[in-house]
Amino acid sequence: MITIFNKFRMGLLPIYVLLAILTASVTLVSCSKEDELEIQNNFPFEVNVMPVPKDVANGQTVEIRITIQRTGNYNNTQYYLRYFQYDGTGTLQYYSEPSYLPNDLYPLASTQFRLYYTSTSAVSQSFDVWISDSFGNEKQITFQFNNSD
Repeated sequence: MITIFNKFRMGLLPIYVLLAILTASVTLVSCSKEDELEIQNNFPFEVNVMPVPKDVANGQTVEIRITIQRTGNYNNTQYYLRYFQYDGTGTLQYYSEPSYLPNDLYPLASTQFRLYYTSTSAVSQSFDVWISDSFGNEKQITFQFNNSD
């Protein structure tokens, strides 16, 4: 009777060894630092602009509709705007706020907004708008208007 029991125990030995190896490997893998939870807060974005007229007259105002398309959403991300006009003259403003000053950084209240460009020039005008976020991602948009006078 003892020999049957010993044979039975010996037959289970490979199963016990296999279970011990599996338990050890699962324990080692689950303790790995690579599996730590990473919280991503830096999401790239794209900027969509509705079409604008090609021509603008001196004193005319053009509406520019802009939407920031995020690839992810981190609630604490702040977006900013700055612009620089390199041809002609004009003013750029957010809704009825005071006009922006070139190269100054302005916070944006939302990811969908309208800018208003008013021409003060009798020649063609060109300016760039940069949209950036609080993580250093930045997109540049170039606007060019021919004079329609």
